[in-house]
Amino acid sequence: MQKITDKITALPPGEAFHSLEFFPPKTEMGFQNLTARLERMASALRPLFVTVTWGAGGSTSAKSLQLAEVCQKHLQLTTCLHLTCTNMSKKLLDEALESAKKIGIRNILALRGDPPRNDEYFNPPTEDDDGRREFVWAVDLVKYIREQYGDYFCIGVAAYPEGYAEGTCPEHQDPKLDLPYLVEKVKAGADFIMTQLFYDVEKYMSFESLLRNEESGALKDIVILPGLMPIQNYHILRRTTKLSNASLPAAIQDRLEKIKTDDAAVKSAGITILSEIISQLRSSPLSPRNPGFHFYTLNLEKVVSFVIERNGLIPEDDSAFEEIDGPVLAAHHRRTSSIADTHNHLIVDAPVRRDSMLLENSASAGFLAAEPAAAVTLAISEGEGTLGREATWDDFPNGRFGDARSPAFGDIDGYGPSLHMSHSQAIGLWGYPVTPEDVSHLFIRYITGKLEAIPWSEQGLNDESRVIEEQLVGLNKKGWWTVASQPAVNCAKSDDPIFGWGPEGGFVWQKSFVEFFCPGKDVDRVLEKLRAEGEKVSYYAADAKGQFKTNVERENAMNAVTWGAFKAKEIITPTIIEEVNFKAWKEEAFTIWQEWSRVYQPRTATSNFLAEVADTYWLVNVIHHEFPNQNALWELLGSL
Repeated sequence: MQKITDKITALPPGEAFHSLEFFPPKTEMGFQNLTARLERMASALRPLFVTVTWGAGGSTSAKSLQLAEVCQKHLQLTTCLHLTCTNMSKKLLDEALESAKKIGIRNILALRGDPPRNDEYFNPPTEDDDGRREFVWAVDLVKYIREQYGDYFCIGVAAYPEGYAEGTCPEHQDPKLDLPYLVEKVKAGADFIMTQLFYDVEKYMSFESLLRNEESGALKDIVILPGLMPIQNYHILRRTTKLSNASLPAAIQDRLEKIKTDDAAVKSAGITILSEIISQLRSSPLSPRNPGFHFYTLNLEKVVSFVIERNGLIPEDDSAFEEIDGPVLAAHHRRTSSIADTHNHLIVDAPVRRDSMLLENSASAGFLAAEPAAAVTLAISEGEGTLGREATWDDFPNGRFGDARSPAFGDIDGYGPSLHMSHSQAIGLWGYPVTPEDVSHLFIRYITGKLEAIPWSEQGLNDESRVIEEQLVGLNKKGWWTVASQPAVNCAKSDDPIFGWGPEGGFVWQKSFVEFFCPGKDVDRVLEKLRAEGEKVSYYAADAKGQFKTNVERENAMNAVTWGAFKAKEIITPTIIEEVNFKAWKEEAFTIWQEWSRVYQPRTATSNFLAEVADTYWLVNVIHHEFPNQNALWELLGSL
């Protein structure tokens, strides 16, 4: 029984369930480590099904299918593959559907994806070999799957509790406007609905009531799965709610605002907040016979595991729980919940197979520890010690400068590079640049707070960047366009209003670094100067053609550029720069130039100029290791 709707129907009355979303990691090491994480989570959490995302325009198609195969065939998890229809050819969709069928997948989440480039990028509509027009809307994909495969696939579609909004501006965001399109998708053959993330329960309940009472009756009994994103840290929460146009109730924002620099405290509060949301949904008069909850995991396991355990969403199975008396205590080779529930369930698991292909691959990726005699395969823990680190090396997740071995390294959603806005919004912000001076002007306006976004960052600079605003402006005046940076800090308190992070009573440090796009004609001169600094400086440089230069001898060398010391904790290093994460980001950074160029009509001056920049510029990252000297990096680059 592999269809999601069949599995829900077969549940005993009143039994709740959960599902989990994952995306293909950016790096091979991250992919290998995700397989081990999936094995732990599948065995200990036992989701009803999992979903695997599909990058915009099929950009992650190979990796998405590879991950889906791991889930479906190797872990024997009921798997739902996302498919987006816009900016993709019928041929690629056919190949994806056939591949999904071959590996045993019976469930598809049919999505529109990025705005179609027929309209967005001024390209004329295209027709494939059999005369069929390119897919534009999710309903086109639903209809096509039904035409080609009948009822073989169980098809899900997306819905938006607060209404769909194009880009990041919700001018016309209203679920009532979406209703006819949702009805059309269901009438075309959709079997269930999965919602976008939300935190406002009242708005969700109003939305569900709207669907259930829709006049045609098409939505009265369909399965609706609320989408929930665990709160990992304050920055990710604010970014995801902004990108998805999901409102954050004032009461939640106030609770988190007070602790926003302490990620551990934010996680703890976030677990409580999500548990409260789940409780409200389950007690709603609209709660179905079998309430289900879909979690957007961001490829992270610890927080979502807490939420699932606390809310009793793990199917009962004596093999996965060990009842203990008294308070939950750490045992040898076991980690317990730091936020324990009164039922005192210690999450353990059957012994891990020593011949597991997934764990063997992950061990070779460099993070999975040698397996102890009595392994704990789900490390819901505080993170101390080897087993704890296995689950918590990405406690500072989804960052550009996280650990590339983490499954969560990179984007916050796994959908690939995007401008996160419509072409009209992009033109409104950035106009029609045709010279390097035009781009320098945009970057300087952004740094000085006069422009709200650039293609590489949809949010304004943080407070610590204001400390080096003058230096960043100076670099951009040279035509070196800065996309990431931080000042040096030689021991600040963890509650410092600008540089502080982590628990109270700690201390934090930073090395200065900067990353910028540099004209090809300047690269050799810049790198020669950096090499002359010897051990004081590390650099990485690459262009879109694949050329790469560095003065770091070891390929796997890591540069910790932010670290903190806290009571009863090991040294924490949330910001790392290394060759593998630089190369992964480089691909995305240059792709964004191409995405920007496609905003404009082909062969125009702006389109040609931006494409030329992508082809001729380099991305350069420079780290200065003498952090006690706060001016060292800026004086060095300023002298060039």
